[in-house]
Amino acid sequence: MDGLSDLYQEVILDHYRRPRNFGLPPEAERQADGHNPLCGDRVRVAVHLDGGRIAAIGFEGSGCAISTASASLMTEAVRGRTLDEVHALFQRFHDLVTLPAGEPGAAPDGSLGKLEALAGVREFPMRVKCATLAWHTLEAALEGATSAVSTE
Repeated sequence: MDGLSDLYQEVILDHYRRPRNFGLPPEAERQADGHNPLCGDRVRVAVHLDGGRIAAIGFEGSGCAISTASASLMTEAVRGRTLDEVHALFQRFHDLVTLPAGEPGAAPDGSLGKLEALAGVREFPMRVKCATLAWHTLEAALEGATSAVSTE
């Protein structure tokens, strides 16, 4: 398991140091802001939809390694997906990082790809908020929310 833990840590650090899709797509018609007051993470997620699919997505802001890596991994995972697929993916990711080990949906099974690198945050409840902030912010953007998302 050490090799898998090392790989997961490398994925998180890589996406923290070199976040993918950092910056807002100019054609984005939906966006939302999110804030995690306990950690200080702030994120803005912007999306451009085309035919009910996420055609472009980006984020900006500042945060801890977990928050930034999660936002980066999320943008890669949702691009090209339908809104229903995005909602289902968020639920599977949320289960991965919140359900107790041994519960159905809690164990990495390969279906979430690189997102599974964040499975270990379930052991640190304060970090779950860091890992899910971008996802909640994306949901708010897709719903057209006008107020900022907060993890509190």
